[in-house]
Amino acid sequence: MSVSKPPLPQSHIPAPASSNHLTIPPSSMPSSTPLAPSSTAPLAPPPPSPVKISMQEHFAINVCPGPILPIPQISDFFPRFHDFPIAPPPPREKKILRENGEPEGPKDEEKEKERKEENGEDKGDLGDSDDDETYLGVLDFSLLFDQENNCLHCTINKAKGLKAMDSNGLADPYVKLHLLPGASKANKLRTKTLKNTLNPVWNETLVYHGITAADMTTKTLRLCVCDMDRLGRNEFIGEVRVALKKLREGESKKYYMGLERIAQNKESNNQTGEQGGPVAEEERGRILVSLCYTAEKSTLSVGIIRCAHLAAMDSNGYSDPFVKIVLQPDMGKKSKYKTTVKKKTLNPEFNEEFLYEVPKDQLAKKTLEISVWDYDLGMSNDFIGGVELGINAKGEKLKHWFECLKFSGKKVEYWHALTQQGAPSIE
Repeated sequence: MSVSKPPLPQSHIPAPASSNHLTIPPSSMPSSTPLAPSSTAPLAPPPPSPVKISMQEHFAINVCPGPILPIPQISDFFPRFHDFPIAPPPPREKKILRENGEPEGPKDEEKEKERKEENGEDKGDLGDSDDDETYLGVLDFSLLFDQENNCLHCTINKAKGLKAMDSNGLADPYVKLHLLPGASKANKLRTKTLKNTLNPVWNETLVYHGITAADMTTKTLRLCVCDMDRLGRNEFIGEVRVALKKLREGESKKYYMGLERIAQNKESNNQTGEQGGPVAEEERGRILVSLCYTAEKSTLSVGIIRCAHLAAMDSNGYSDPFVKIVLQPDMGKKSKYKTTVKKKTLNPEFNEEFLYEVPKDQLAKKTLEISVWDYDLGMSNDFIGGVELGINAKGEKLKHWFECLKFSGKKVEYWHALTQQGAPSIE
């Protein structure tokens, strides 16, 4: 009598040898179900054969691809690869309720904005304000006009909440200043660069020399905040503009303004539209001259102090200026002097004096010719501009000459605009 071995439980059935398929065990019966005696219970159905699935189907179970995300671009990590300039986001509509509960119209919003700009009021903190104009950051600075010395003092205090321009989420900001119209290297001033910060503190004062009261009525100061990049082009963050006609003489006015982006074509149109007669006369620059006649020694002291906003004569956008002085009628070598050459600058400072021994009765008949030149090695020097002081002069030039003769022993300083005068007779 042969005895057959009972079949192994399902859990002990070995898996197929193939590595490309997996075996799913059948569901076991509940343990609470009573088993009938083998003599009376019908034979149990054979266990179901294991289900075979491929390895690919196994890895595809319970996989949810989710939303398709865009592939990160290189500009997401290096913002300088963005097209310049970056268009700012569209402004949000912000309704302001009046006291009676009615919303303000667009005209009321424009009037409120003009009032804040004229008064130089704060535009709010970047972190706590919802104003879209401050998303680039805010600039804190102050201006002071010294009419006695013809100077405009620009104190750049700090900036706050600047836009990150580098891959590390920071920036290397600096501020550069221009006088409009006529922005060029001649009237550009720049602060130092601060590394890896979005809240820089400069506390730096920049001075414009040769600024008259007439300039204050026509000029606009432009302050640009930029990010320095050693490996590429410096990036523009934002700018603010202040009309100098709103600045009173001797009064230091503080400003806390949000940075903005102004289209380049609009800027160029404003410059060309605002340029007129007064600007054309100053294209060559200005010179600060001091005169002092000492009657006891019968000497005339001519001081060449500095020049400002000179015209660029070299291909690098600068000049190598020096000044020539001639007292006419020509008295030989004793009537001609020349200052030292200042390299690569449009705002040179000389602080040099020259003496002429001449009686006062003869001095009244003479003319002092002053000219500014650009030095070129191995080539003829380029004439930038000149000015003539004497009895035949007009306006401020004649007034300067008369005050020198009238107040003996007193040093009289005047700023004079350079013109085409002086070039033919000095060459």
